[in-house]
Amino acid sequence: MSDLRLEDTVFEDLKKTFGTISDSMDAARRTLRATDASAVGESQLIEDLRDFADDWGYGIKQLGKHTHGAVKMINKIGDEFGKLDLDLAESLKSPKKSDKKGN
Repeated sequence: MSDLRLEDTVFEDLKKTFGTISDSMDAARRTLRATDASAVGESQLIEDLRDFADDWGYGIKQLGKHTHGAVKMINKIGDEFGKLDLDLAESLKSPKKSDKKGN
């Protein structure tokens, strides 16, 4: 391997963090969707509570999508970094052009 180093745990920690956020967002969205707004009694308040739950449910769903996208990007960065590391290691193994000329 070359001197180019980035611990794999960095990527794993990031994926775990974003994965946890995504899971939490999905759980919150499902909880809001399952809330019985009729328990508050007043019809306007019931409607407002349902609107609030719908708006937040949509927002939470979008945040979940973005965190899932972040996990995909972290995976891609990790893969590309690994390839660069291997390429650099290979380039360090090959003789330099000046060495071939006897310099």
